[in-house]
Amino acid sequence: MRAKFWGARGSLASPGPDTIRYGGNTSCIEVRPEDGGLVILDSGTGIRALGASLDGTAPKRIDILLSHLHLDHLEGLGFFAPLWDPATELHIWGPPSPTRSLSDRISQYLSPPLFPVRLAEVPAHLELHDALDESWSLGSAKITARPIIHRGPTVGYRIEDAGRSLAYLTDHEPAFAVDLSSVAPEWVSGWEVAAGADVLIHDCQYTEEEYPDRAGFGHSSTRHVADFARLAGARRLLLFHHDPNHTDEDLESLCDRVRELWDGGSVDLAREGQEIDFS
Repeated sequence: MRAKFWGARGSLASPGPDTIRYGGNTSCIEVRPEDGGLVILDSGTGIRALGASLDGTAPKRIDILLSHLHLDHLEGLGFFAPLWDPATELHIWGPPSPTRSLSDRISQYLSPPLFPVRLAEVPAHLELHDALDESWSLGSAKITARPIIHRGPTVGYRIEDAGRSLAYLTDHEPAFAVDLSSVAPEWVSGWEVAAGADVLIHDCQYTEEEYPDRAGFGHSSTRHVADFARLAGARRLLLFHHDPNHTDEDLESLCDRVRELWDGGSVDLAREGQEIDFS
């Protein structure tokens, strides 16, 4: 299994001289299981460049796993080149809602006046699915989705392939109303997805000083992500969903702080263009 980051920013794309090292595009990660399939985590602005990189080499079937439907995780979908190829079989998975179908919710964005073309009009063959309660297979990969704490229906994903595991918990606030230092792990949002993961990709949007004014927004502080990684027993932690107001230097300070707080494994910042080989 291999993974590549096409966007690691949160909330709002923020290209510019202060975000060059870690990138300004919003959430999108390309995952390539051992069987050569293509699984994409979220369709933020980074998915545009991912689609362009395929340049006619895209597999017939592509699966996009949406963590939730906030705009920074969805806004690149209309600019994903395979969406406009009638030969593409595009499966989109997302969190279930008790009130509206996944198709209805995505169509709210991919329709006038927000977008010139309706979802029902795109050339690709689309199939939309609610993320399942039970784990399911996409080629050689096993996918697990579980609800996590964030505003609106949101899921975290675990991808397992060839004995390796990746946990993706962007937009996650496990410490909301819970003391992570004293609660049993099985009571913590997202723990089941992240437990023992080889690579844990986790929200780290705020400093400890910023968090009190943003509690309940659905994101984690440096201390919270360190405590969560400790509970999960992750081997490698990649900090994700970088605040659009944080410069490269700010992000490096956040990373240094998480390293101080958690000595359980390696800690790095997710960086646009970064590749991970799980072999």
